[in-house]
Amino acid sequence: LSLQQDVIAGFLYAILILVVFHPVVDLIDNFNLTYKYAPLIIIRLWPGREMTAVEKVEEQLAALRIARRCVPRQEPAYLLDMDTSRGSQASSSSSSSSSSSSSLVAVSCSSPALRLYHRDTLQLLREYRAQPGALSGVRFARTCPSLVFSGCSQGSVQCWDARSASQKPVQVFSGYPSNVFISFDVSCTDLIVCAGTEKVEKDTFLVFWDARGVTDCATANKEPLGAYSESHNDDITKICFHPMEPNLVVSGSTDGLVNVFDINKDNEDDALISTCNSDSSVSSLGWSGEDYKQVYCTTHDEGFCWWDMAQLDTEEPITLLHVLDARESICTKNHSLHYLVGGFYHEKAQKLFLLGGTSTGDIHLMSCGRAGLGLVGSLRGGHSASVRCFCWSAADESLLTGGEDAQLLLWKPGAGEGSLTKKAALKIPSSVQKRVRVHSTSLKSRKK
Repeated sequence: LSLQQDVIAGFLYAILILVVFHPVVDLIDNFNLTYKYAPLIIIRLWPGREMTAVEKVEEQLAALRIARRCVPRQEPAYLLDMDTSRGSQASSSSSSSSSSSSSLVAVSCSSPALRLYHRDTLQLLREYRAQPGALSGVRFARTCPSLVFSGCSQGSVQCWDARSASQKPVQVFSGYPSNVFISFDVSCTDLIVCAGTEKVEKDTFLVFWDARGVTDCATANKEPLGAYSESHNDDITKICFHPMEPNLVVSGSTDGLVNVFDINKDNEDDALISTCNSDSSVSSLGWSGEDYKQVYCTTHDEGFCWWDMAQLDTEEPITLLHVLDARESICTKNHSLHYLVGGFYHEKAQKLFLLGGTSTGDIHLMSCGRAGLGLVGSLRGGHSASVRCFCWSAADESLLTGGEDAQLLLWKPGAGEGSLTKKAALKIPSSVQKRVRVHSTSLKSRKK
């Protein structure tokens, strides 16, 4: 009798469930099939389950809102590259708008000009215009946050004292005759400066300088220590030193190659640790992973490549992920992707993230995994044109972005701005045009 009662009770309970939920079954099914974040929402609502570190970080990124917006200048210009002083990454608090070197943002513009802003208020502090030619990037010194470097297409890298309003750099690193620099970086110890050139006739160079004692010989020109000339055969578009090992540097080129060098070696052949092929023109690159043993790059046709240098001496493949076109990976009804800007490694979450966007100013944040790219969140209501540069701060989980609408924006989790009115997109042409040369064939096999 008890078994019969259980069966009858179960049957009646099933009917009750059908009666209650049948009207919304189609809605629930449609939600699961069409809404990208449905599995994530279901998992997070599961009772008794705590969020992982990665999930918490992704939630913070998705909650970024505009905290500050710089005042547009009378002379608008594209914002092409930016960097923050290392002091501002170590400390997120600042009580004044003074030009303290611990809270600065340096921005290179298409005007061309190098501008310094207060990081928290986005107040313009200084502007340097002494250098001729287009700018090829900006970097703060790691060990001396008052020094900022800028690359110039006229064959030099210049070092400025952010505490001074003087229009004369404290140091000029001069290249060889006919050098046109389009990329550069400074080692994590500030001992070496490296710049990459355009291809002139058949030559393209990685040029190196000794950066020690830059303030001891003000306005003097420093000659190069030497150059690498055999590892790339086209414009060297990006250079990035390792964040912890000053002897390691990675370079990317329009020839599709991404080369890793150990500059402590005696010659270029011995210095070349690895050559990876992105099969396209490299637009950005960087280091990621535990102890930063991974290298990634984005390409001018919106591809993405990710390699593990820790596997060079093993039989395991070094390629972690190769996405031919990120626009197809992040292509949904409400989230179109037009371009990639670059990436950043989040140490707390131990996760690599990419930033991309649309021509109308929307920003998309994407996570990278062995299985592919995933959309974390979208930032809207800020820019009105393409974003060209950004800088992530792990100290206060904030994001700085700059773009072709001449705006510099500071984003923070849960922040609110008084007015979200967009500035109209600029109609002026950029003075720095990216070269897009897609290479579909392998130009060089990787070295192990």
